[in-house]
This record gives sequence, C-alpha cells and structure tokens, in this order.
Amino acid sequence: QVQLVESGGGLVQAGGSLRLSCAASGRTFRGYAMGWFRQAPGKEREFVAAISVSVVTTYYADSVKGRFTISRDNAKNTVSLQMNSLKPEDTAVYYCAANRATLTAEEHQYDYWGQGTQVIVSS
Repeated sequence: QVQLVESGGGLVQAGGSLRLSCAASGRTFRGYAMGWFRQAPGKEREFVAAISVSVVTTYYADSVKGRFTISRDNAKNTVSLQMNSLKPEDTAVYYCAANRATLTAEEHQYDYWGQGTQVIVSS
C-alpha cells in the first residue's frame, strides 16, 4: 500500500511559479508510475502530468506542456510538480496519484490518491 501526502499549494499571481511535492510512504514507491491531476471548482478532475517508474518517460496534458515539469526522486520517495507561468485557469485542487500498471492519463487506472493541495492563481 502507498500513502500520499501533497504539499506546496498556495496563492500566486498570474505568471508566477509554485512547486508541489508529494511524499509517499511504503517501500514499493519505486514500483509505481506517478501522476498529478487537478480539479477546478465545478469541473471534473483532469490529468496534468505523469512520470514513469524509471523516471525516463514523462507525459503532460496539452494545457500545461512547456510550463509544468514533473519529476521524482525514488531515493526520497517523492514526486514533484514544478509549475511556471501560472494562469488563472490553473486554479484547482491538485492531487498526487500512484499507478501500479503503466504511465497513463486515465484516472481510473490509478490505485492510490493523496488528499490534494489547493492552488489559486490570481489575475
């Protein structure tokens, strides 16, 4: 089992940056692909980014490509999301998730979820 705890959310002006972190418990962290999702008020949760077990492969939603960077440190059991050039439409609760199967944007394929961290981008 993997437990996930996100941190790093907050309020930032448009054009600014934030770095989200997700700390994972459990010895099997390096066996999971990791993803970030977000849910804006009144909207469904959507995929943001994912990273493979080996760290070699990353995958981004078109809306964040070139602005966000996902990374992981298997030695520290952490996954991060560096968010630059933030826009008001990036405002959402951001969730970290672990997927035992594959690098994927499909929410239903993720096995474990964190509680989320709020990001607010003001215009």
